[in-house]
Amino acid sequence: MKIKLETQRLVLRPFENDDYIKMFDNWASDDEVTKYLTWNTHKSMEESKNIVSIWLEQYSKEERINFAIELKENNELIGGIDVCGYIDGIPVIGYVLSRKYWNQGLMTEAFKEVIKLLFSLGYKKIRVDAMIENIGSNKVIQKCGGIYIKTVEEYISSKDKNVKINQYIIKNNNTNL
Repeated sequence: MKIKLETQRLVLRPFENDDYIKMFDNWASDDEVTKYLTWNTHKSMEESKNIVSIWLEQYSKEERINFAIELKENNELIGGIDVCGYIDGIPVIGYVLSRKYWNQGLMTEAFKEVIKLLFSLGYKKIRVDAMIENIGSNKVIQKCGGIYIKTVEEYISSKDKNVKINQYIIKNNNTNL
């Protein structure tokens, strides 16, 4: 599904063919950014190009919601946010942001807009997880109305390790949006 959303400072838009260059440069090649993600740091621009190609093909599926996050002020591609899956019909959100733009409220702004979209599409709940050590991501989730469910230990095959993950639900009756 191709949708474009706007917030005060951001444009959330479908990824485009050439976005892999900025994706690689701005976050996918940064070990600090990928430290708490389920995928590894990209070692080459070709890895980012392949991922963007897959995403472009997936836009034909109605349930596939995936946004490039772009700064309005300069059209800089700074991250991504998507429905990375569904658990019992509940959309699961994943997101990533260039380290240069951390701690500016940008991901909270983008996430709240995606939450509004999902609720407008009829979803009653949204699921989002964060590794327990990822303090910034846990704060974003809480600012967006995330209700802590539990902490689980999961094996992340791409990282070849067990990690502790906080699980959250965001309900449609949330007034923090």
